[in-house]
Amino acid sequence: MSPDAKPSTDAQADTSARIEVLLVGMNGDLRGKMIPIKAEDKVWKNTVRLPASTQSLDIWGDDNDDITRISLTLGDPDGICVPHKPSLTTLPWGPKGSKQVLATMHTLDGEPHYVCPRAILANVMKRYDDLGLTPVVATELEFYLMEPDFRETGRPMPPKALVMNGEVEGFQLYDMRATAAMEDYLETVRQYCDHMGLPADATTAEFGPGQFEVNLLHKPDAMAAADDCIYLKRVVDFAARRHGLKATCMAKPYGDQAGSGLHVHASIIDRQGRNILDARGGDPVKLKSITAGMLQTMQDAQLIFAPFANSYRRFQPGSFAPDKVDWGFGNRGTAVRIPDKDGPAARVEHRVAGADANPHLLLAAILGGILLGLEQDLDPGPVTTPDSAPENPAMLTHDFLTAVDRFRASAFIGDIFGAEYQRIYGDTKRKEAITFLRTVSSFDYQTYLPRI
Repeated sequence: MSPDAKPSTDAQADTSARIEVLLVGMNGDLRGKMIPIKAEDKVWKNTVRLPASTQSLDIWGDDNDDITRISLTLGDPDGICVPHKPSLTTLPWGPKGSKQVLATMHTLDGEPHYVCPRAILANVMKRYDDLGLTPVVATELEFYLMEPDFRETGRPMPPKALVMNGEVEGFQLYDMRATAAMEDYLETVRQYCDHMGLPADATTAEFGPGQFEVNLLHKPDAMAAADDCIYLKRVVDFAARRHGLKATCMAKPYGDQAGSGLHVHASIIDRQGRNILDARGGDPVKLKSITAGMLQTMQDAQLIFAPFANSYRRFQPGSFAPDKVDWGFGNRGTAVRIPDKDGPAARVEHRVAGADANPHLLLAAILGGILLGLEQDLDPGPVTTPDSAPENPAMLTHDFLTAVDRFRASAFIGDIFGAEYQRIYGDTKRKEAITFLRTVSSFDYQTYLPRI
C-alpha cells in the first residue's frame, strides 16, 4: 500500500482527519468505524470493537438471528477488529492525513472469527503454506458508470456523455472515444489508485455503455490481492461520487447489455520461486490437474461466484459469461482459460465470477479448488476448442435457489469455508432466493396480466 501510510499520527494532518477501520461483510460490503486521527493508537492496540454479527448481515442489513444465532441469541456480543497493517493506506477522498485499514474480526478470546471472510481466506492460505507453496493472484474488475438519478427514476441510465438523443451510441469495446469521454473520471480513479498504492494496470472500455475494466497486477499474497480488489471497488465508487456519477458492480444492471465480471488469474510458486504450473519447465501434470480441481468444485461454489439473484441474469448462452463447466487454451468462452502454459507466466484464468462477488470468499473458493488439484492428480476432461467441444458438459445453473442448494449440500464447501459458515451463508442466501421468487415483477404484470 502507500508507503506514507504509517500507523502514526501525521503532524500535518487536517484536524478533521480520520482513520477508517473496515470489515468485509458477507456480501463484500464494507462496514466499520471512523476514528479521529488523534486517537489512532486505539486502532493498533486492538481496542476497536464491533458486534460479530456485523459480518453476517444480509443484503438488506438484517442480522437474521434466527439463522445465524450470533446476534440477539448471544446478546449480540462484540468482536475485536484486528487491523491488518499491510492493508493500511491513505484515504484520498477524505480530509488531509486520513487513512483506512482493513481488519479481521476476532473473538474476545483473540481467535479469528469463523464468520469473517478474511479469516476464511487466511485459513486457505495456511494450507498452501503448509505445502511450501504460494498462490500468485491478480484480479480484473468490470463495472458500470451511470447517471446518479437512479434513486428517483428507479432505473439505471448510462452517463450522458455516452448517450445520443436518449439512445446509447452502440457497443464501446476497447473504444478509445469512450475512455476519452470519461477521461476525467478515469483520471481520478488512477490518482486514487496511485495515492493508495494500488497496483492498477490497464483500463479498458468494455462492451456495455459506461462499462469499464481495471486490471490489478499479480501479487504473491492472496490476501493482499483480495484487499486490493475490495479497495478498487471503493475507489471506483468514490471517484464516481466526485464526478456526480454512480458506479456499480451489479452483475447485470441492463438486461440487453453485457454483464460485469470479476476474473481471477492464478499461478503457484514453490519456496524456490519456481512456477509449478509451467508445463515446460515445471510439472506438466499440475496445470491440468488444478484446472480439473476448479472444474470439479465449480458447481458447488457457484453461489460464491454469483451471490445474488441478479447474478444469475449474467449466465446467458452466447455471451462471454460461461454457462458450461469447461476449459480451454486461450479461449475466452470457457469457464477456465489457460492464457499461458509454458514459462514463468503459466497460469489459469477463472472466468465465472461476477463483479458482485466478495473478493475474499471468491479467492477462498478458487484456491480451494486449485488445492484439490494439487493434492490429487485429476483429469479436466476434453479441452474446448473453436472446432470441438465436449459432448453433454456439466452446466452452471441459471437458478439462484439451485446454486444455494448445491452450496448447502457440498462437502467441499464445508471443508474450505467451515461447516458453520456454510450453514449461515447458505441459509441466509436461501432466504434471499425465496424472497426473490415470491416477488412479482413488472415483467409478470406487463406480460401475463393482460393475457391470462
